[in-house]
Amino acid sequence: QVQLVESGGGLVQAGGSLRLSCAASGGTISNYNMGWFREAPGKEREFVAGIQWSSRSDYYGDSVKGRFTISRDNARNMVYLQMTALKPDDTAIYYCAADHRDGSTWYIRTSMYLYDYWGQGTQVTVSS
Repeated sequence: QVQLVESGGGLVQAGGSLRLSCAASGGTISNYNMGWFREAPGKEREFVAGIQWSSRSDYYGDSVKGRFTISRDNARNMVYLQMTALKPDDTAIYYCAADHRDGSTWYIRTSMYLYDYWGQGTQVTVSS
């Protein structure tokens, strides 16, 4: 089992930027496809961004496409989410998630039910 810890959340003004980090331990993240999800007040958990284990593919939810960028550094067991042009609707708890590789043909993983391990979340608040 891999343990995930998010950091980098905080309070930012609309239009600002923030970089979230996800530190993994107890496993090598090259064995995992990784993703970011968020839970906003009154809403269900929402897919934000995903990245294939070797960074050959990255993909985004419609609400953040063009504004957020996911990246990873497997050598450091780190995953990042660079957020720009933040909006009040981006306010949420952001979660890092890991999906263990199974050798299947690659497909994008936007469902939370595909992910095996989760961090505790980090709060992002965007003021208007």
